[in-house]
Amino acid sequence: MSAWNLPALIDHTVLRPDATKVEVLRLCEEAKANGFTVIFVPPCYIDEVVAAVAGTGIRVGIPIGFPLGGHSTQTKVAEAVHAVAHGAQVLDMVLNVSRLKSGDHDHVRTDIAEVVKATPNVEHKVILETCYLTQQEKRTACQLVVEAGADYVKTSTGFGAAGATVDDVRLLKDAVAGRAKVKASGGIRDWKTTLAMLEAGADRIGTSASLKIIHEWRESSRG
Repeated sequence: MSAWNLPALIDHTVLRPDATKVEVLRLCEEAKANGFTVIFVPPCYIDEVVAAVAGTGIRVGIPIGFPLGGHSTQTKVAEAVHAVAHGAQVLDMVLNVSRLKSGDHDHVRTDIAEVVKATPNVEHKVILETCYLTQQEKRTACQLVVEAGADYVKTSTGFGAAGATVDDVRLLKDAVAGRAKVKASGGIRDWKTTLAMLEAGADRIGTSASLKIIHEWRESSRG
């Protein structure tokens, strides 16, 4: 049997722009049936989803500044405050990649910190969109995330030019140096890739292929 309780490590996700309400509510049922403890859904479904998982212990996650990260800080804060007021317990906000690459580090730090400050007592992850960053920019981003008080750095939205890589997970794990956790997300669609991410140091996995991954994990455990 795997050393990991895999369902508890997965953020079970449906964020496709064409996902229907039926699919979003099905995600809630899948989480209940498979032991997923966090689900991520489009913000417009927050009320239906919170009602659907009420009393189960499943935490509802909402993306902030998604998927490009270029929203104003005020907009990100408003999104975050609204989500939490309606029952969200986890927020994954997209880092302002443009500001980071422009060298506006104070802006990037403040952008994150304002969301964290406005929504205490929930979990905050910051999506770096690593496919657009140099190695040094990834390290700088991790430092800014830590300084801003967020809980996790996250590799990708899943909508960028590329997703998570083992090398990036290792780099992020080293850069945060125990001061934050690491979520691997983007293009993780099987147990082999999931295992590689966990072994590289990922603390959580974000994926829309959760059911396939869990099936493969259970099959490998039997073997």
